[in-house]
Amino acid sequence: MKAFTQVKGLVCPLDRANVDTDAIIPKQFLKSIKRSGFGPYLFDELRYADPGEPGMDCTSRPLRKDFVLNQARYKGAQILLARDNFGCGSSREHAPWAIEDYGFTVIIAPSFADIFFGNCYKNGILPIVLPSAAVAELFAECAANEGYRLDVDLESQKVITPSGKSFGFDVTPHRKHCLLNGLDEIGLTLQHAGEIKAFEARHRAAQPWLFAEEA
Repeated sequence: MKAFTQVKGLVCPLDRANVDTDAIIPKQFLKSIKRSGFGPYLFDELRYADPGEPGMDCTSRPLRKDFVLNQARYKGAQILLARDNFGCGSSREHAPWAIEDYGFTVIIAPSFADIFFGNCYKNGILPIVLPSAAVAELFAECAANEGYRLDVDLESQKVITPSGKSFGFDVTPHRKHCLLNGLDEIGLTLQHAGEIKAFEARHRAAQPWLFAEEA
């Protein structure tokens, strides 16, 4: 997992509440567990005018031109601005996989579904909860200014607008540590590799009969 420190990125506004994980990545794409290759299918039913299936070449599919991801002004956005209860529905981890694979590293919303919120951290995405009034202000500024960018600083826990206004956000010390150091659950475990090996050696020496079949 890549370390996250600061993002100064283009903002893409998804102006709808209760976006569920099936809208983020529809169920037919859950056959793969590779954690990559889902970006082209992000928001598939909202983004394309035809039914999507795994393995399709999305470069020639008909687009819904009014959907934000298909608008040129938001191409290359790293920050997704959303409304209440983002990521509700099923607990599929494919949802943050698709978001990260597309290129988003930050999601800002007034609220998130709990499981999705936790899954974001496990996949290197920073989900930021801001008050509804602050999110509405960001939506308005984004709509009025093409190329609207925000500076998201995890170390200081601030979202800074082009005018210099800042919004503070909360993050637990453990999650902050993991993002800053690029540590997922496997990475955290490997930090104790020496201790694990020492335990295994002691265990083998104390109870060798358990390992007799390996000889």
